[in-house]
Amino acid sequence: MVICVRRHIVLISLFFTIGTGSFYAQSFKNLLVQAEAAMADKDYQGAALYYNRCLFRDSSKTELLYAYAEASRLNYDFDIAWYYYNKVQLRDKGKHYPLCAYWMGQILKTKGNYREAKKQFVKLGKSKRNKQLEKEGWYAKADKESGACDMALYMMNNAVPVSIEHLDTTINSKVSEYAAVEKDSSQLYFSSLRDKRKKDINDISFNKIYVAPLKDGKPARIKELDTNFNSAGFHAANTCFNADNSKMIISKCQAKNASEYTCELYESIYKVNHWSRPEKLPSPINLNGVNVTQPCFGIVDSSVVLFFASNRSGGKGGMDIWYSPVLKNGTYGMPVNCGGAVNSPEDEITPWHENNSSRLYFSSNYHPGLGGFDIFFSTVKHDTFAVPINIGFPVNSSFNDIYFNKNKNGSRVYLSSNRKGSYFESKHNCCNDIYRYELTPDAPPVAEFDSTKFAKSQMKVLVPLTLYFHNDEPDAKTTATLTTKNYEKTYLDYIALKPQYLEEYSKGREADDKDYAMNKIENFFTDSVDVGMQDLRQFALLLEQVLRKGETVTITMKGYCSPLASTNYNINLAKRRISSLRNYFMNYKNGVFVPYVNSSELKGGRIIFEDVDIGELPASKVSDDVRDTKNSVYSPYAAVERKIQIIAVSFGQ
Repeated sequence: MVICVRRHIVLISLFFTIGTGSFYAQSFKNLLVQAEAAMADKDYQGAALYYNRCLFRDSSKTELLYAYAEASRLNYDFDIAWYYYNKVQLRDKGKHYPLCAYWMGQILKTKGNYREAKKQFVKLGKSKRNKQLEKEGWYAKADKESGACDMALYMMNNAVPVSIEHLDTTINSKVSEYAAVEKDSSQLYFSSLRDKRKKDINDISFNKIYVAPLKDGKPARIKELDTNFNSAGFHAANTCFNADNSKMIISKCQAKNASEYTCELYESIYKVNHWSRPEKLPSPINLNGVNVTQPCFGIVDSSVVLFFASNRSGGKGGMDIWYSPVLKNGTYGMPVNCGGAVNSPEDEITPWHENNSSRLYFSSNYHPGLGGFDIFFSTVKHDTFAVPINIGFPVNSSFNDIYFNKNKNGSRVYLSSNRKGSYFESKHNCCNDIYRYELTPDAPPVAEFDSTKFAKSQMKVLVPLTLYFHNDEPDAKTTATLTTKNYEKTYLDYIALKPQYLEEYSKGREADDKDYAMNKIENFFTDSVDVGMQDLRQFALLLEQVLRKGETVTITMKGYCSPLASTNYNINLAKRRISSLRNYFMNYKNGVFVPYVNSSELKGGRIIFEDVDIGELPASKVSDDVRDTKNSVYSPYAAVERKIQIIAVSFGQ
């Protein structure tokens, strides 16, 4: 099963508390040992508390700051994690802790700040290659996440026309509720960590299965299933029924450590108006020490199968989705992995199959999405699963979205999420709640991905696209309005000067102030100069794609000059900079865009370059003293003013 309790989405979680009084009497060494032991046990809340106490004793150790950031992130304390990752990044400059950028990107993505998240993923991608990180695939993941940020913005601007309902406190509480499934549109089964038998906060809460009657579609008073299902010492969850409701399968789980659990599937048969005591399914479904959970019946190529999630050997990595054929005698055949289109190196969970559309719905934290786990579907044909399609926003959010399923008549969809608005006890976004939305008979299906529409949308997202220059470049000390250089050449020349910028701007400063000045330069080149070039390359790739579809594209460019010296020279300099950008497009891929420039072919693509008047920047306090090069040339405040922009892109005649 998958729930979230105060800390993070895991395969099942517990409530627990750690007394803090003893922290004050412990030595730094003892606190550190206990912090590391808590991390090893995946007790992230406890680890964060111990690391926090360590930092009170000694905050000078970068490795301690990073450990606290890691524990806080895994404990869903994103603001704390961000603060300490950023602190490490500024101090370390990516030398020993390059993954700060990746995790800062993930936190920003969770917050829905996709543009800033992308900058962090790009930062890791451009950092000096580490062989171990390369082997583990971190650079590939950063590149994938960078593209996912673009797709997330597209999905936010092309929302699915549904209205998401957050079920009220009849069902949802301050702990986790999830895995809602309707039985004959008359009863709603779901799982929850609420446990009325707890005597005090230090007692363990056990996850249980509940049922609520539905009256006109609205859940009424809930009831806990009997001890045949919610048996002592087990966490019970993940209810599913076969087509005629004669079988019910659930998960029962036991603790592996503070955050992970091993689950097994149990089957109950409906006989003489009651459910039999659930029996554990034998091999090959359940295997010793293997997590097997989240069952769902479906039909693959006319055969009834049982889908489930498992970390058994032979998978693609993490939790995978598998299915076993249901044999004529009611037993289950050898499990089959759903394959590399569905399963990934990370986790795929909570499968649900829609028989009439042959779609397998599932959640993944690997395939490109809005953040955390997103819901996808893959169409199944001849035992082959197609490339998954993201179901879109607002069904998916920047948080975890799992347990998608529809009722039998297809009128309602349920899902579980820890998105904004979910109830919580002490920490935002700690816990899953149950959400749903209505489907009308004429509701449009999830649209297939339109690559041209996406490309056009992404081009607009990239605008305004800002590009930066070294002082008096290109072609210093001339009044010409054109240049033979293209922007990529000026960019390469510019970043080659970064060591000089670091030296000049930090010259004469004391230790802390010097570090601050050097960080400002590093961040300007990474977050502004490099990002601008990357965005331009992506813009060109997208431009090529839409031109081949016959689009007319108008690109509007604007140069800037400083109001401190608004002379003809500066105006001509701004024009040279625009000229360098035009040259970039004309030289791109050995002139691939040349035939499209001002083309008059009615059926072919066309580029129209449009320049607007040279713009003045707002009044600046940046030094214009040519003798004060530290502030007039090498200061990041001066550098940010030396720019041009693509200020607009439009399509059609």
